[in-house]
Amino acid sequence: MSELSTLCGINACAIMYSPYESQLEVWPSPIEGQQVLSKFRMILEMEQRKNMVNQESFLSQRTVKVVEQLKKHCKDNQEKEMTLVMFNNICGKWVIHGFNFRDINDLNEKISNIDKRMDAFALPLMTMVMPKAMSRTGIEDIVQSDVNNMDPMKR
Repeated sequence: MSELSTLCGINACAIMYSPYESQLEVWPSPIEGQQVLSKFRMILEMEQRKNMVNQESFLSQRTVKVVEQLKKHCKDNQEKEMTLVMFNNICGKWVIHGFNFRDINDLNEKISNIDKRMDAFALPLMTMVMPKAMSRTGIEDIVQSDVNNMDPMKR
C-alpha cells in the first residue's frame, strides 16, 4: 500500500478480512486507516462512487483494456508482416506461403493503395517548347530611335 500511496500521491489504507482470523487487519495502522476513512466520508457520495471500484469491476475494466491493446498489437503486427512481404517481393524473394485468404486480400489492398498514391503524384508528360531564335543584324535594331537622334555627347 505504501507504494500505491506514494505512486498515486494519495492517502490510502487497506482493510483486510480473513475467514481464518476473527480480527481484521488494517494497514498502515488502525489510526491512519480511520483518518483516511474519515476524509473519504466527508467527500460527496457522487465523488466517492466515481473513484470506487471493487475487484470484479477493476478486473473487468482491465480485461477490456488489455483486449483492446491486444487487437491493436495484432493489427500492427499484421501491417508490419505485410510490409515485410512487400519488401521481400521487391527484392525478388517471393515468400507468400503460410498466408490465408484474408492476408492476401490485405496485401492486395495495400498494393492498390500504393498504386493510387503513385497515380496521384504522377505528372502529365511535359513537352519542351524551344523559343525561336531572333535574328539580329547588328545593334541598330536594339537601340531606340530617339537615342540615334541624340547628340553623341549627351548619350
